[in-house]
Amino acid sequence: MKKLLTLAIPLVALIGGVTAGDMLKPQPKTETPVGEAPQTAAEGPGPEEKKGKTAWFTFPNQFFIPIMRNGDMGAVMIMTLSIETEKAHLDAMQQQEHRLRDALLRQLMIRANSGGFDGNFTSEASLGTLRKDLLAAVDEVSDLPITAILIEDIARQQG
Repeated sequence: MKKLLTLAIPLVALIGGVTAGDMLKPQPKTETPVGEAPQTAAEGPGPEEKKGKTAWFTFPNQFFIPIMRNGDMGAVMIMTLSIETEKAHLDAMQQQEHRLRDALLRQLMIRANSGGFDGNFTSEASLGTLRKDLLAAVDEVSDLPITAILIEDIARQQG
């Protein structure tokens, strides 16, 4: 009997876990049910239809920004950036990756050379200004609908 319980308890726990996981799994989004009227022109498009489906283009490599002081590299900023856009424009954005990367790196170098990464560079005010400057830089070189620059990782490594 003891051997039987030793095998049965884990089996019952496994079955219970699988059943509970299946019940708690989110249900897939369904299409408009049959018989429900489609959206009329008076209702207008929803916010998702207005701006398209949001997507993010993440650069495959990090950005390395040297921070020079008196001719010596005092530190290096390491950043991972992504660009928020519409899903339909992701392929076009990949085609422009080098141009976008150049514009972002140019703006990051300007920031580094003007002392923008000195002191508390992770304060919301500092990061907000950085995001705004980076967005302006990519808007200059691309006509794609870019809505935001996302800073995914940011670190300063002393040289």
